[in-house]
Amino acid sequence: MRSLALFLITALVVPAQQAPAPPASPQQPGTPAQPAPGPSTTAQPRVGEGAEARMNFAVTDASAPWVGSGAWMRRVFSPGDTRVTIQPPARIKDYVVDGKLVLSLKSYLDLVLANNTDIAIQRLSIEVPKNAIQRAFAVFDPLLTSNFNATRSNTPATNQLQGASVVSQLNQPLNTRFQQLLPTSTTVFSQLNWSKLSTNDQFALFNPAYTTTWQMGFTQPLWRNRGPYITKLPITIARASRRQQEFNVRDSVMRLLVTAEQAYWDVISARENLKVNMEALKLAEAALERTNREIELGATSELERFQPEQNAATARINVTRTEYQLRQFEDTLRRQIGADLDPDARNLPIVLTEDVTRPPDPERYDRDKLVQTALENRPDLKAQRTALDINDLQIKNALNSIKPVLNLTGSYQTFGRGGPGFSRASGTPVFTPGGPIDAWSMLFGFDYNTFAFGLQLQLPLRDRSAAANLADAVVNKKLTALRERSLQQQIRQEVLNAITNVESSREGVRLAQIAVDYAQKRVEADQKRYDLGVINIFFLLSAQNDLANAQSNLVNQTVNYKRNRLILQQRLGTLLEDRGIVIE
Repeated sequence: MRSLALFLITALVVPAQQAPAPPASPQQPGTPAQPAPGPSTTAQPRVGEGAEARMNFAVTDASAPWVGSGAWMRRVFSPGDTRVTIQPPARIKDYVVDGKLVLSLKSYLDLVLANNTDIAIQRLSIEVPKNAIQRAFAVFDPLLTSNFNATRSNTPATNQLQGASVVSQLNQPLNTRFQQLLPTSTTVFSQLNWSKLSTNDQFALFNPAYTTTWQMGFTQPLWRNRGPYITKLPITIARASRRQQEFNVRDSVMRLLVTAEQAYWDVISARENLKVNMEALKLAEAALERTNREIELGATSELERFQPEQNAATARINVTRTEYQLRQFEDTLRRQIGADLDPDARNLPIVLTEDVTRPPDPERYDRDKLVQTALENRPDLKAQRTALDINDLQIKNALNSIKPVLNLTGSYQTFGRGGPGFSRASGTPVFTPGGPIDAWSMLFGFDYNTFAFGLQLQLPLRDRSAAANLADAVVNKKLTALRERSLQQQIRQEVLNAITNVESSREGVRLAQIAVDYAQKRVEADQKRYDLGVINIFFLLSAQNDLANAQSNLVNQTVNYKRNRLILQQRLGTLLEDRGIVIE
C-alpha cells in the first residue's frame, strides 16, 4: 500500500508540459496541414526593425514562469515601466551619397520593410494568436489551492454528555489541494487536510486533537470530453487560427508593399514628366525669344507675339504644377521609409535610380497557368482554406458537446489522529502525552484507509443550446466553403484583368514610342519649314506641343506598365518572392 501511494503521489505532481510538435504522421480529420517553410536569405532586413515598439517591462512574451522562479518574482513584484519606446528609423543613412538619398527599387523596399510603421503593426499583430496558443495550454496548468481558518465558539450544553456546562472550542483547519488535467483527459487531484481542535470537554480523548487526512483521486470522462484529441482540440484550433493570421498578415504586407512601390513609381513618373515639361518650356521660350527678335527686326507682325507667349505661359504652368506634384509624391515616399521621422533625412533630396527607359518584356502569358499559380499562392485564399479546417474542428467540438456526460471517479483516503489526552481502556483515566507527530505517524502508517469508485451520469433530456451550436458550426462551414469559391472566382477575374492590363500597357508603350518618333520628326520638319518661311509660328508651336504630349504619354505608359506588372505579381501572390522578401 505504501509503494502504491508513493507511486501515485509522484504521478500527480508531474505537470503536463507543452510537448513539441509530433513528427509527420497521417493527418487526423479536421486537423489543418502544416504550411511549407518559405525561402530565407541572410541579406534580408528584419521586418519592422526601425519601427519596433519596446518596453522596459518584465512581460516580454506569453511565457508562463513557474511560481517562485526569478522570472515570476520579477513579473509579480517588479514588472517595470509600461511606457512604450518606438525605435527610430534604421538604415537610412546607409543610402546617403553626397548629401542625397540614392535609392534603387530594392534598397527602397529594404527601407520600407525596416521602417514602415504599418508593416510593423501587421508584424506585431501575429503575437495575439500566438498568445492564444499559450492560453489554450492553460487547461493543463496545475492548480494549488490552500486555506486556513481559526474559529472560536462558546456553546451552552444541552445535555450532561457534552462534558461542560458551556462548551468552548477552538477549531483551526488547514486544507491544501492540488489538481491538474492530464493530456489523456483525466483530472487528478491530491488533497491534504490538517486540523487542530482544542476544547474544554472533559470527555474528549485528545485535547488538543490533531487530525490529518490525505486523499487522492481521479475523474476520467468516458463519453463527453474523452481522449487526448478532444482535450487538445482548443490548442489545435488556436494553432490553426495562428496560421490563418499568418496568411492574413502576409496578404496585408503584400498590399502595403504595393502601396509603397506605387509611391516609388509616382515619384519617377512626376520626375520624368518634369523633365519633359522643362524641355517643352525651353522650346517654348526659345520660340518666344525668336518671335520677339523677328518683331524687333520687322520680319513679322506684332500680332504673332501672343501665341508664343501663351505657349510659354502654359509650359511654365505645367512645370510649376509638376514640381509641386513631385514634392508631394516625395513626401509620401519619405513616409513609406520613415525618413519623415528623421530630422537629418527628411529634407534630403531623393534620387531614384530605377531605369524606366528599358523596353517592356515581350513575354507572352499563359493565362490558365497564371490563374493556377494564383490559386496555389494567394495568401488570402490559403487563409480561407484554413478557415475551413477551423470549421471542421469546431464541428467536432460541437459534436462532443451534445454527448452525455459519463465520468468514472475514484479516490483513496488515509487518516491519522493524535495529541495529548486520556486513555480509559482500563476504566481509570490515564493521561497519555502526545502531539501532532502522532497524527502524521498514523497517516503514513496507512492503517485507516478508504477506497471509493463511482460513475457520474449527466443526461440532458433535451439540449437545445448544444443542438443550436452544432447547427451554427455546420452553417459556418457552408458559408466558408461558398466564400472560398467566391474568392477563387474573384482571384481568377483579378488575374485575368491584371494580365490584360499588362498586355495593354505594354502595347501602349510601343505605340507611345512610335508616336514620340513621329512627333520628333514632325518638329524637325516644321522647324525647317519655319526657317524657310513656308509656315508661320503657330504650326511649329503646335508640333512642339504635340511632341511634349507624346513624350509625357510615353512616360505615363512606361510607368503604368511597371505598375501593372506590380499588380500582376500581387494578384499572383508571388510579389514577396519576386522581390526577394521573407516575412518571418
